Order: sequence, then structure tokens, then C-alpha cells
Amino acid sequence: MSGSSLPYRRNHYDVTDRICISNPAEVRVAVAAIFRARYPGIDLQPLDHAFTTFGELYAGWLPGYFGCDTWYHDAQHSLDCALAMARLLDGHDRSVDAGRHLGPRRAVLGVVIALFHDAGYIRHAGDAASNGAEFTLTHVRRSAEFLARYLPQIGYAAEAALASRVVHFTGYEIALDRIDVSHRLDRMLGFLLGTADVLAQTADRCYLEKCRDYLYREFEFCGLAGARKEGGPAPVYRSVAELLTRTPEYNHKLWEERLDGYFGGAHHYLEAHFGGRNPYRESVEANLARIGTMIEDGSFAGLKLRPHVVGARELRIILTPQPQPTRPRSSTGSQRPRQAPARAKAA
Repeated sequence: MSGSSLPYRRNHYDVTDRICISNPAEVRVAVAAIFRARYPGIDLQPLDHAFTTFGELYAGWLPGYFGCDTWYHDAQHSLDCALAMARLLDGHDRSVDAGRHLGPRRAVLGVVIALFHDAGYIRHAGDAASNGAEFTLTHVRRSAEFLARYLPQIGYAAEAALASRVVHFTGYEIALDRIDVSHRLDRMLGFLLGTADVLAQTADRCYLEKCRDYLYREFEFCGLAGARKEGGPAPVYRSVAELLTRTPEYNHKLWEERLDGYFGGAHHYLEAHFGGRNPYRESVEANLARIGTMIEDGSFAGLKLRPHVVGARELRIILTPQPQPTRPRSSTGSQRPRQAPARAKAA
């Protein structure tokens, strides 16, 4: 694959170009299908509740919350992560002996954590921040607090404390070897979760454009980019060009230290799910080939994709059934059959 080419794929679709990952209903159906096939008789009511609550939280309909206003860490990313998590869970339990199966309850828990792993970016009543990106350095702890409050509502009170620790496998607030998860199956759940989070970001069709347009902007809000803010951290990136130039180095470090390192190559379980391929890795490699060619050429003009944020406003459109237009009656007094309303999708 050349550094300037990409396989056809729509911006709001998963790595297979089959599932609209901006639409919670489509992702829920896809995850449910995976779990029904892997775990016959599984109780999916907690998962249905979680997807409904996710939509309400990110759309700004959950009481006390303002909805998603971050750009890079938007609703689509978390839905993409949840789908990747379900696929990893399926691949894992396909690949290992029965004694190492994570099983249906851990599988549901894993997807719920994936859905809400970035809930800490959502501002709620009492927060002084003007944008959720200001919580970049503390968002995982805030996500853990949300999960601890939420899980008892779906019958997972016993796992609430565990989930508040497992979610830290997606972040940097606690060193990976300091996360207090001792059971080998629970740690594997964390490895799969951390893998899903990384792959959902870096395999996104518009990953590079989102780094340029959205991630740098979020870093400016929290002090990691641009001019240093009083009392803030030392900026890591001085410009968008520097962030893009260091993207290959950052990704190679992710694979060396996390995906192939601490997480033990858990990404290979995707090959079992997909029957030998790993389209996430293929997409990551395509993205890195694109950016590598641009760095060599000394120009980022090739970043021409146009990503769209799926924030609170966009999600409200997706989740709200559109009214059917009123059709005039015919001269005989009959009326054409009316079609069921369809859910809108982001462009």
C-alpha cells in the first residue's frame, strides 16, 4: 500500500466499512450479535441500558450533564472503542481454553467500561471548566467515578470498584504496573480495553486529520500544547506541525510499550475474530505510511480528509426520530402508506 493511498471507507464507519460508528443503535446491534453468537443465552439488558445511557450522556440529555463538547474524544470514538472491545473479547474467548474464558458477564462489563472510558470529559453541574478538554489530565479518574456510580444501576454493583480500576488501562494517570487489578482474567480485561482504545483512535480513517484539527485543540485547552499556561503543565507540543511530525514516533512507542509490550500482544485476538486478518492494524499501518510520506516530503498538504465531530448536537440529531412529511390526500380520499421514521445519521 502506498503512503498516499487508502482503501475505500466512509468517515463514520468502522474498519470494515459496514457499521456506522456514529450511531449508538448500530453499534449496539453489532455488539449484541457478536455476544449472542459467542455466549448463547447471554443477558443483554444491561448492555441495552448502557447504550441508552451513553446516548443520553453524550447528547446532553442526562440530568446534571452538559453533553459532549470535545472534538477528538467524541461520541464516535467511544462507540468505536466499544465495538473493538467486543471483537477482542470474542477473539480472546475463541482462542483460549475454557479455563481462561472471560465469559459473558466480564464481556458485558468490558464493553460498558469501553463505552464510558472517556465519560470523564463530559462536564457536569458544578464543573468550572469551559470545555471538557480541560479534564484531559484527570479524565480517567472522572470516568472511574462515573462508572462506580452507574454500574449498580444495571446490576453490576459487585464489579463497580473493579471497573473504576480497570478503566485506568486506557490512560496515563496511574502507571500500568501500579493499577490494582490482581486477578488474571480481570487484568486481561484491562489489556483488551487498553488495546481497543488505542486501536479505535489510530485506525480511524481520519486519524491524522483529527490529530491536526481536534487533538491539538484539546491539548491547548489542558496546557499540553501551545503557550504555557500559568500553573499548567509544560507543553509537549509547540505547534500542530510538531504534533504531526512526532506521530509516527508516538505510535511506535504505543506498540512497543503498550500493545506488544504490557498488553502482551492482545491485539492478535482480532485475527481470531476476523478469521486471520486484523483490519485495525492494517488501517494503522496505512495511516502511518501516509504521515511518513508527508514527513519525508516536508509537507502535510496531503491531509485532505474532512472529519466531522459527533458531539452533543450531532448526537441529538442521530438519536431523534425525524417526523414524516404530511402527504396530501388523493382525490379518492385515500392516503399513501406512511413509512416508519428513520434515525438520522451524521454526514
